[in-house]
Amino acid sequence: MEININEAVISLVVGDITKEKTDVIVNAANSGLRGGGGVDGAIHRAAGPSIMAECRQIGYCPAGQAVVTTAGNLQAKYVIHTVGPVYRGGTKGEDRLLESAYRESLEQAVRKKAASISFPAISAGVYGYPLREAARIALKTTIDFVKENQRIELVRFVLFSRDVYDAFEEELKKLV
Repeated sequence: MEININEAVISLVVGDITKEKTDVIVNAANSGLRGGGGVDGAIHRAAGPSIMAECRQIGYCPAGQAVVTTAGNLQAKYVIHTVGPVYRGGTKGEDRLLESAYRESLEQAVRKKAASISFPAISAGVYGYPLREAARIALKTTIDFVKENQRIELVRFVLFSRDVYDAFEEELKKLV
């Protein structure tokens, strides 16, 4: 599915984020920037050891924030590592932290003069965020950002399975 907001395209696909050719790939990182499972592990494996060395130099990234490294062996120019919240029932500010993770990633992309960015479904895997709520926050934050910022031309959500895609598609239809 694809929609246009001003001059930007927001696209949903099922796929492997490590194969993306966008200027920026967003990594759903942990706060210690140590690599791990899921998207984080896949990006680190595909990128090679250089981004882990950069992550070690950075050291830490709190939930809701984002840091940038080069992309190693990936086809992107940069990897933005953002830390989404672990879901703890929705009463600990998780929504604000997840919104911030997306917004900070988009702002970092603009600082790097990127025209295109690929996102995974941040916090919707092992961090336990309810899928439809995570999709709504991701999409609303992105739509609001591209309405205000003309630099980003393409935002692609690269989703790891059909059920995740379906949830994002359903939420996107509600927002447009």
